[in-house]
Amino acid sequence: MKIWIATGGTGGHVFPAISVASELVTRGHRVIISRDGRVRQMVQDGAPRGAKITSVWASGVGAKSRVKQIIALSKIAISAIWLVLRFAASRPNRVVAFGGYASVPVVFAAHVWKIPTFLHEQNAAIGRANKFSLRWVRTLMTSFPTVDGLPKNTSAHVVYTGLPVRHEFLAAAGAPLPGASKLLVTGGSLGAQILDDVVPAAILQMKNKKIFVTHQTRPENVARLQKLYADNKIRANVLSFIHDMAGTIVDSDLVIGRSGASTVIELETIGRGAILVPLNINPDQAANAASFAKLGGGFAVPQDKFTPKWLTATLTELFDNPSRLAKMAKKSLVPNNAVQIICDEITK
Repeated sequence: MKIWIATGGTGGHVFPAISVASELVTRGHRVIISRDGRVRQMVQDGAPRGAKITSVWASGVGAKSRVKQIIALSKIAISAIWLVLRFAASRPNRVVAFGGYASVPVVFAAHVWKIPTFLHEQNAAIGRANKFSLRWVRTLMTSFPTVDGLPKNTSAHVVYTGLPVRHEFLAAAGAPLPGASKLLVTGGSLGAQILDDVVPAAILQMKNKKIFVTHQTRPENVARLQKLYADNKIRANVLSFIHDMAGTIVDSDLVIGRSGASTVIELETIGRGAILVPLNINPDQAANAASFAKLGGGFAVPQDKFTPKWLTATLTELFDNPSRLAKMAKKSLVPNNAVQIICDEITK
């Protein structure tokens, strides 16, 4: 079977697509991966041997400038026409899209030729690009059991599959807590200023300062936070990038971070309690955090409620009661068979 996999313009779209592509190649299918220029190297490095890679001309349309929006829409339209012509000559048997604006022209071309199309939504609230593409797909696959914002009149079949994660997270599923009062603070690849401001201030107010902190931050904040922790005799490892995120989560009793889909699913795959602070301009992150909190795995805290006073009280209560942390970890654990479920769904 020839299967076309469309990625979006970020790592959050690429990594799940690569995981599915690898499994499909292993099963003997012919795979073509399309991507835009923003993730060219990422796809090139991660694509399985034997998969073909092609480009799609696209970019996000979220810019405030009307001119930039028109340019972005024009790119998508031109790519859609090109793909319709390409599919006329060499039609795939299935199309699988992992969201983002770079996947929209692929989904449209598949619709024109009536190719069975599958769309994956990462977040617990459907994104704009996926909501637009949904009218043309047969099956919507979701990372979370429920997804906010789905049109009531959608004809797509909705299937909860979960979100593919890297092998090291699967291998760490159910790892026991270290039980050593270890806290991981991570704001993603760019860090998060609110975490840099609130977390150290909260720990300074705690009577029991035996916590060991691993704090990932922006490069320009590393020296300041190192000095702050050292001056107050708080054991800490401050760094700008975490190479082994799975291992670092395993070596933590509690995580404080943002709530992008990948972060939340990685926590659920390993099984770790967390305090999640959604990016305040991103409704997707708020929905992801709410879904995690509903499991009983931790807290979803809006930025305006994430204060040093609240965090001091919460950390004190949690680290003074290790059994509470253990219960949170257990409740957060969700078996992740997303790659197998997705591949079975699109090839059946």
